[in-house]
Amino acid sequence: MAGKRSLTTANLETLGAAALAELLIEVSGGNAVIQRRLRLALAAAEGTEGAGQEVRKRLTAIARSTTFVDSRKRKALVLDLESQQRAITGTIAAADPNLAFELLLRFLELADGVMERCSDSTGTVVGVFERAGAELGSLADATGVKPEVLAEQVAELLSANSYGQFDQLIPTMKASLGETGLRLLQNNQRINSGNERHSQRQIAEALGDMEAYLAQFDDHQFSWPDTAAEVAKQLLAAGRPEQALAMLTRAAQTATGQQAPAWDEAHIAVLEVLGRGEEAQQQRWNCFSSKLSIPHLRAYLQRLEAFEDVEAEDRALMLAQEDPRPLLVLEFLVSWPALSRAARYVIENRESWSGEAVEVYDPAAERLSAQHPIAASLLLRAMVVFTLATGRAKRYRHAAEQLSNCERLATRINDWKDMETHALFMDRLQETWGTKWTFWTWMQRQSAENHNNKV
Repeated sequence: MAGKRSLTTANLETLGAAALAELLIEVSGGNAVIQRRLRLALAAAEGTEGAGQEVRKRLTAIARSTTFVDSRKRKALVLDLESQQRAITGTIAAADPNLAFELLLRFLELADGVMERCSDSTGTVVGVFERAGAELGSLADATGVKPEVLAEQVAELLSANSYGQFDQLIPTMKASLGETGLRLLQNNQRINSGNERHSQRQIAEALGDMEAYLAQFDDHQFSWPDTAAEVAKQLLAAGRPEQALAMLTRAAQTATGQQAPAWDEAHIAVLEVLGRGEEAQQQRWNCFSSKLSIPHLRAYLQRLEAFEDVEAEDRALMLAQEDPRPLLVLEFLVSWPALSRAARYVIENRESWSGEAVEVYDPAAERLSAQHPIAASLLLRAMVVFTLATGRAKRYRHAAEQLSNCERLATRINDWKDMETHALFMDRLQETWGTKWTFWTWMQRQSAENHNNKV
């Protein structure tokens, strides 16, 4: 149960309108985003028309702006855009769907202009427009807009899709456009240009027009494994599994190296539909054995008879341990999970751990630390040594934490067998990299933090 001082709606209501109003004035001072949200709320209190005018005014201001938005200003822009979208698809849509539909179109039309003057390496800004586009269909349904009008509006948006913000607009608008709208969109000059194959594929897919879909590919593209997989899935959905298999076979014959994961999935699906379950099982096993793919191994085991799966799992684990790629083996054994096997593998292959692949070593050490402290220590040591040997100063703080974890694990190890003890490892670090002052400063801070936590 929340305390009386917790920031909950119920607790804040007890302050009264006057006190809350003063607080809002205070916290909004110098914060343009909050001020705009408050003005929008005041406008909405006057009615839908007032809220619409406030949103339209703000959208016009955004459209006219030429200020570059760097990474520091991006959060404020996103909050502003999301505030306008919520007002459109929430308050305004509930009272006046037609007005909301008009404003949402205006909002979406801002996308290219906003993206041109924005740093969006994280994809946060484009994500706002993607989510807004997903709302267009429900508003179109609520307004009863005619298919020919809607098709023209969608074509307008797709013609200004420089940043991929509307890549999923056709699939989300499929039901709203209906066959009439989709056909009109298919024949629209702006969509029917040579550089709009992606949109034409989506339209053909939505219509279930397999011939039109296939016509969007050059013959050479069918030899690409990823493309063949995409097309095969559509052929399979259209009830043409034999053609799908031929497509995949052709791509396999021209490709070099391992097949793409998408090709594997499509191939297995086609084999199952054709009633060739044993071949599908063999394909799953091949995918596992070549890539140590956990999803394929799980799918393979699930289709075996009772008790057969136990024997097959043991065979798979033994096969995995014989793989010549230590990092892949470690990741597989930890993720499966087979932690006892993973611990033995780490110890037996102690010279294989360079410490560079933190994304593999770190989670593996964490998973092993509870029951297998020696194996976990070896992985942690490898990361510490790599960081110091390569002078990766940005990783010193993390290395200090890893070394501190080694110290904690050492208290649980009574028999190091033929392994270097923690004390000897520390001596080696001091002798070799004792002059890495920044690292040892981080180590002192880590030790002090650990001591304070104990107290």
